[in-house]
Amino acid sequence: MNALRGISLKLGSVVLFVVMSAMIKATAPDVPAGEAVFFRSFFAMPVILLWLAQRHELSIGLRTNDPVGHLWRGLIGVSAMGCTFAGLGLLPLPEVTAIGFAAPILTVLFGALLLGEKVRAFRMSAVAAGLIGVSIIVWPRLTLDDATRGAAMGVGLVLLASVFRALVQIQLRRLVAKEETSAIVFYFSLTSTLLALCTLPFGWVIPDAQDAALLVAAGVIGGIAQILITSAYRFGEAGLLAPFDYASMIFALILGYVVFGDVPTVWMLCGAAIVIASGVAIILRERHLGLKRGRTRAGMTPQG
Repeated sequence: MNALRGISLKLGSVVLFVVMSAMIKATAPDVPAGEAVFFRSFFAMPVILLWLAQRHELSIGLRTNDPVGHLWRGLIGVSAMGCTFAGLGLLPLPEVTAIGFAAPILTVLFGALLLGEKVRAFRMSAVAAGLIGVSIIVWPRLTLDDATRGAAMGVGLVLLASVFRALVQIQLRRLVAKEETSAIVFYFSLTSTLLALCTLPFGWVIPDAQDAALLVAAGVIGGIAQILITSAYRFGEAGLLAPFDYASMIFALILGYVVFGDVPTVWMLCGAAIVIASGVAIILRERHLGLKRGRTRAGMTPQG
């Protein structure tokens, strides 16, 4: 029963994160990415604080043994979020979602390079297949004619976001050894809010009523989604819950078509299928090897 509850919470978070991304995409033509990051982070904080208070974990969530570690997590996470939000303004929602699946694959490489983790043939083969899948998705966008230059820039931004998200996971593996998940969630919202304010001199705008409502709602929904994903890992193992991240592709395809009229290409669908299969294979292999990733994933968002 606990596993079913964990799956339900995880799926709920996946749906809400896709809805939040759609809201950010709807405002992207008018609102700079840095400003969107501020709204997403600032309006998530009251939700997270209320949740911590309701669980009598407010003192735990506000206590930290590694403020510098949280600052680094914030810097890298804000970079990932900003690149993702900018990419949403240039690419269809399903495509951004599919390219973002490169992050767990890159994490395996960074784990080997930066943490000295052993990566044997099976996981390395899955990584190689995943990178081929990403190449299939992005290849049609990499021409430099006037009609596709913006899309090529969007691909670059989302790929860069995936690199940052992979680095976030490496930083989180260091943080979870000495920090509670609730503190990681709270301090990311705090640091990302403050860091997003640094983009104020670079062209913030006063959003109209519709954009303002969407941005505030995106922040609140993002906060709720973060609570759901954190709670999910209290009830289910990482190896069981992590594959449900890929359900976001289904919801992104539906929202992309219904809201934005985005019709996925065959190349994008084929590449996404390869990337998803590779990611699931890596997760199942890590589960088989007994690698514990639950607390790390509980502190993550799809943007970083």
